[in-house]
Amino acid sequence: MVAPAYKYDPGPRVKGVFMALPLSILDLAHIGEGETVGDSLAASVTLAQRAEGWGFERIWYAEHHNMSSIASSATSVLIAHVAAHTQSIRLGAGGVMLPNHAPLTIAEQYGTLETLHPGRIDLGLGRAPGSDQQTMRAMRRNPASADTFPQDVLELQGYLTGESRIPGVDATPGKGTNVPLYILGSSLFGAQLAAMLGLPYAFASHFAPNALEEAVALYRRDFKPSAQLDRPYVIAGVNVIAADTKDAAEEQFLAAKRARVGLFVGRGRKFTPEEADEILRSPAGQQIVQMTKYSAIGTPTEVKDYLDDFAKHAQADELIVASPATDRQAWLRSFELLADVRGLIPA
Repeated sequence: MVAPAYKYDPGPRVKGVFMALPLSILDLAHIGEGETVGDSLAASVTLAQRAEGWGFERIWYAEHHNMSSIASSATSVLIAHVAAHTQSIRLGAGGVMLPNHAPLTIAEQYGTLETLHPGRIDLGLGRAPGSDQQTMRAMRRNPASADTFPQDVLELQGYLTGESRIPGVDATPGKGTNVPLYILGSSLFGAQLAAMLGLPYAFASHFAPNALEEAVALYRRDFKPSAQLDRPYVIAGVNVIAADTKDAAEEQFLAAKRARVGLFVGRGRKFTPEEADEILRSPAGQQIVQMTKYSAIGTPTEVKDYLDDFAKHAQADELIVASPATDRQAWLRSFELLADVRGLIPA
């Protein structure tokens, strides 16, 4: 299988680690207050079109279920829609929760996407349910299915490379499309698997920061070259809210943390700002704050400096940024300012 083209020419204006790395987007497909699912999906198309013009490397969408604030549950369908409205930017799942699905089905879906949009499709794989226990039952997921994740990854890889591990079974579409696989994780398990299989490793440090350093070190130490990849490749997630002033960015960051209180503590219940702030000061609230440990918040210059330090800290080969800004215009503006300070937008 041919390795993906990871090399990036930063040009003469590059200074610092972050400035030299490929820069990508994790679109959380959030449904803002007062928005419909249709509004969210339309915003994802708008972001992708603008990000393509701004020069971002790729955009990924994550599989979540039974979450009223996230519209990316059907990742392959969303990717197909966005791909049809863009020309060149890479698109993919960040990721598909493979234990929720039969590997053959995912191979067919992403093989179809690659056939329709050649050279533009990524497939990131995780083993978490992307849901709660009740939703797992509704999806007919076997709780033990996560135990076979490594075998399922290999089965899926076989379908996509045309070397099926199930005699007499091929993915059509899918066979021979060589859709590049990425292992997603927030613990040492994903790092070990990615290293063993010789696959790129994407760490979810934008919401699960604790094991970042240890996981990346393990992955780089134990990596074994493969047909897809000849050396370790780390993608690190980080939150970004860039604004014209630091105060504006901090205001959006506080609104984002308050929104997470409603999502994780209130399970959809709306809190007043005062109630949310009180919860954020509690032990449960501090766990939410800890999730945002790696967050670049401020003016474009302040964000650039933070990301340069973070890239070194994470030993990253690529950064994938998510903006938790709750205001739709502030969300889009974050990515535009980031592209501008990075030098992606032509002067």
